[in-house]
Amino acid sequence: MKQYQQKNVSDINLEDYLSEYESRQATVKDMFYDRFRRKESLNGLWHYAVDQYDNCIRQHWFEERRYDKNGYTVPVDYSFDEWPTMQLPCCWNTQSERYLLYDGSMIFTRKFRMQKTTGERIFLKLGGVNYICRVFLNKQYLGMHRGGSTPAYFEITDALQEDNAENRIILQADSTRRPEQVPTENTDWFNYGGVYRDIELIRVPEVFIRQFRIALVPDGKFDKICVSAALSQECDTKASLVIPELGINYTIDIRAGKGEAVIEASPMLWSPQDPYLYDVELICGEDKVTDKVGFREIRVEGRDILLNGKQIFLKGISCHEESVENGKGLTTEERLENIRIAKELGCNFMRVAHYPHNEEMAQLADREGILLWEEIPVYWAIRFTREATYQDAQNQLLELINRDWNRASVIIWSVGNENADTDERLEFMKNLAECAHREDSTRLVSAACLVSYQEMAIADRLAEYLDVIGLNEYMGWYTPDFGMLTKLFENSDPSKPVIVTEFGADAMPGHRRSIYDKGTEDCQTYVFEKQIETLKDIPYVKGMTPWILYDFRCPRRTSMIQGYYNRKGLLSPDKKYKKPAFFVLQKFYRSIK
Repeated sequence: MKQYQQKNVSDINLEDYLSEYESRQATVKDMFYDRFRRKESLNGLWHYAVDQYDNCIRQHWFEERRYDKNGYTVPVDYSFDEWPTMQLPCCWNTQSERYLLYDGSMIFTRKFRMQKTTGERIFLKLGGVNYICRVFLNKQYLGMHRGGSTPAYFEITDALQEDNAENRIILQADSTRRPEQVPTENTDWFNYGGVYRDIELIRVPEVFIRQFRIALVPDGKFDKICVSAALSQECDTKASLVIPELGINYTIDIRAGKGEAVIEASPMLWSPQDPYLYDVELICGEDKVTDKVGFREIRVEGRDILLNGKQIFLKGISCHEESVENGKGLTTEERLENIRIAKELGCNFMRVAHYPHNEEMAQLADREGILLWEEIPVYWAIRFTREATYQDAQNQLLELINRDWNRASVIIWSVGNENADTDERLEFMKNLAECAHREDSTRLVSAACLVSYQEMAIADRLAEYLDVIGLNEYMGWYTPDFGMLTKLFENSDPSKPVIVTEFGADAMPGHRRSIYDKGTEDCQTYVFEKQIETLKDIPYVKGMTPWILYDFRCPRRTSMIQGYYNRKGLLSPDKKYKKPAFFVLQKFYRSIK
């Protein structure tokens, strides 16, 4: 009993209780290609408890110590199977009013059975847990993951119970906002917490295909496909790429676990007008992976953006991953609704901001035919001088690229949004841009930059490292004088295409007055009219993604008009009401052929 009491005392007085969990971190190196693989879902009812003081990891609840070495029962601060239940995946903020504004740690647990088969490996995939997740299985700590919007993979083969016995899994989801994280503690959106994407178990052979990438060779000829593969072990073997519709059955040599090939083929080109997808499969040993892939080329030529060799104006809209009912845990139907509304608006392009949205979004965009800008949350005042913060950002970028590499709809990787142009920030984001270019030569790299008000010009030094310059400007709103918009473009002469990634104005749905009254639909409409009037004649502006498709929650927005919402949406939060500015933008987009 004395030993246990001493342990409790040490827990109470322990300041650094996190370091023991830092060594096992799931990163991009643990990811593997899993689309259309055989999966078993752990979605459903999980027992949960708020753990505001991190007692689960302080006191090692996962060890389930109920007896001391002499066999005496000892008190515990948990009762896993008597806790209430919550349906996962979800954002806990939407499940109960008492959790609406909760930032912190919550514990989720359940039991499950799984039959192991000889020669098979089993992995746990967590599609999205905000922000830090720590995973425990059968009294063992498996590891942790940073980044609330990219997936985490943990091998559980050896930790599973034998003979189909019950397995206890515990997830600690910690949504705490911290200054050293990516994003930092100060953002302009709601910090949803929870295990809000699918929880899956994936079976693979002993040696399996870890990475599978396929795309059109970006040389402007449209007659070759490049494919690369990486296995889970460094071995020499062969793999077969099969695309029945193109008559392809090609053997790829695998050396030390990696192989690549360039194959002559002239596929139908994917575009928003014709989002054609091919069934492809890669077979290696006992493993086979499949995908539905579109082939397209995106590149920049001077100030033009070319899709499949033809100039394109990116008629876009920005969009958060949020719904009134489900927070960030959107349903398939809600994602499709966002794409449908964007297309009704006249869009061929969406900026899914300010963090990686669910991987299903890009899969649906492939199918439905809409181009995407995908972004990591290097947002505002990140700790640019902190090496661990850079590693966090880079890992999130690589996880995003690795996850969505095969998606034809994704044409731009964005390395951040609205960061002041300092030397430290330039080094940080330059390195991210170079990382994206190294990892993927088939897409463009950008960032949403700020206007240089000192020069009243597009003058961000990061532009040198980008393929396309993203520009956030709020002339007519935060900068009330519309004359500044004209000066901005008169003073700018970029050698690259520009996408105006943000402009707009708040409007309370149904609130009407004069065009000079902030927060009215009349003011928002006027801002859109004046912006379009100017932007349509700027020769290097090759796209726009106004802010934003629909109103979204934001704790920093406390005025009577805002009511804890960013009201710059063209639709109400429930998407049932279109503000007049919607039709202004729609008319402009429909005029562009």
